[in-house]
Amino acid sequence: QVQLVESGGASVQAGGSLRLSCTASGYSYSNYCMAWFRQAPGKEREGVAGRTRYGATSYTDSVKGRFTVSRDVAKDRLYLQMNSLKPEDTAMYYCARSSDASCNLASSDARTWPYWGQGTQVTVSS
Repeated sequence: QVQLVESGGASVQAGGSLRLSCTASGYSYSNYCMAWFRQAPGKEREGVAGRTRYGATSYTDSVKGRFTVSRDVAKDRLYLQMNSLKPEDTAMYYCARSSDASCNLASSDARTWPYWGQGTQVTVSS
């Protein structure tokens, strides 16, 4: 059974940093793309950052240069280092596993991303 568990969310002031973690279990971690999505109140869920099985990364434009996605294969963990946080980064952040090796951040549908964590809240105050 695939399980994804996020942690690391908190309330911080603008300009601060946080590191989110996602612990995966129940499957061969290295065979899929893993990604971070976020959803703010009243907004659609959006892809933030993803990392393929080969180590290629992708980011949504609004976080480029501020966020870094990485993984620790030995620990089956995915990380999101978030620096220079802005109030508009406030959202529930979710870890997701793709249905195959591709890493399509433009879609959050269940066919593309069938596995999700429960989310961790990030709140950035000005």
